[in-house]
Amino acid sequence: MTTDCASVVIKRPADEVFEFMASADNMNLWSFGTWKTSIADDGLITGRAMQDGRTAYVRISASREQRLIDYYVGASPDQLSPRIFARVVAGEVADLGDDNCVLMMIALRSAGMDDERWRSLVNTHAVEVDLIRSLIESGHDHRV
Repeated sequence: MTTDCASVVIKRPADEVFEFMASADNMNLWSFGTWKTSIADDGLITGRAMQDGRTAYVRISASREQRLIDYYVGASPDQLSPRIFARVVAGEVADLGDDNCVLMMIALRSAGMDDERWRSLVNTHAVEVDLIRSLIESGHDHRV
């Protein structure tokens, strides 16, 4: 089993970053795998991958107390599995002060994922965490 972790320091409190990452409404601001999202009443997110237009489904499971977010991802609503994980670490834990935090996004490579797709995912997550940092710190919403 292979994993990848992309991380970034964000100049905002951990709770603010957690709320941003746990919100289904924000996925189409930063997630290249779920562009042009729609959100069903039951919380199921449907989006399109920017790279190939493939439909992706996501369900978010978030633990506010631990600041952990699991993104259950799949090609159909019936086949979602936890493959992307986010953790927000308070700045004081890393000696960064309480106005900063660390965002980590961890990807789990499935057995069926070929090398090209995995490389693309790893590269995309590195860009996404930097985009997330910029969006949160600036307050910019490119949808407006």
